[in-house]
Amino acid sequence: MSECQNSQLSQRVALVIQYLGTHFHGWQRQPHHISIQEEIEKAISTIVGESVTLHGAGRTDSGVHAAAMVAHFNVNSRIPGHRWANVLNSYLPQDILVRASANVDQDWHARFSATYRRYRYTLYTQARPNLFARPLSWHYYHYPLDENLIQAALDTLVGYHDLGAFQRAGSKRAHSWVNVQAVQCYRNDPFVHIEIQADGFLYGMVRLLVGMLVEVGSGERSLANFTDIWKNQRRQEVRYAAPAQGLCLLRVGYENFPFPPEIWFDTQPKFLLPTYISEEITV
Repeated sequence: MSECQNSQLSQRVALVIQYLGTHFHGWQRQPHHISIQEEIEKAISTIVGESVTLHGAGRTDSGVHAAAMVAHFNVNSRIPGHRWANVLNSYLPQDILVRASANVDQDWHARFSATYRRYRYTLYTQARPNLFARPLSWHYYHYPLDENLIQAALDTLVGYHDLGAFQRAGSKRAHSWVNVQAVQCYRNDPFVHIEIQADGFLYGMVRLLVGMLVEVGSGERSLANFTDIWKNQRRQEVRYAAPAQGLCLLRVGYENFPFPPEIWFDTQPKFLLPTYISEEITV
């Protein structure tokens, strides 16, 4: 008998989840491809001996990572809410980790209770490749990037706007209006980080946006042209999406969240390559 088959305690459990998306076809369960949602649902179902549905705060595409995805599930179990993280981690593959778990009220919802989502995109700008940076960044070294130009382009997006120019085909969303709450571009040599926070995101939005921001940062596209394209919905001029491996769901925000900030606020480490000081080595 499983650890909780003899229990009738109904509870809603929230999870803070990290994953490396490299070998997964995104968050959402799919018929013929492995997904994050499916792996965690399989683990929960194995523990409780019955099918369980996991509700996520959003969806990430194939190859995209998460530092603090949030999800919840309903279960009849004697396992306390705070214990689910450790129990699940013993069943999950190494590229999925539950950082913490807790009981929440029955009307709390990982998706509908969220007030924002924040993504970070990382570019690695040194000409020489680095194996350790490769899985978590876009190796972009063709032209120098000016983070101030990228920041200026980002600033035009803050507010409630129709951002349909940055939406991939196939979306079932009823409209393409997004409330962009905060933006930031900063350099941590040789890395450039782009962060975008909004109440929600369009299908493929961040990668399409970063693809065009890189054109602005390299001087290939003017700030005025960038602004004109998205304001006038000229989707055909948004030419390419940034690679998936540079994108990470950094965090999801809630008014009532049962986890302390150190669990979820900024848990994607930033690379910092050393600056070497030449010195004579004697034997």
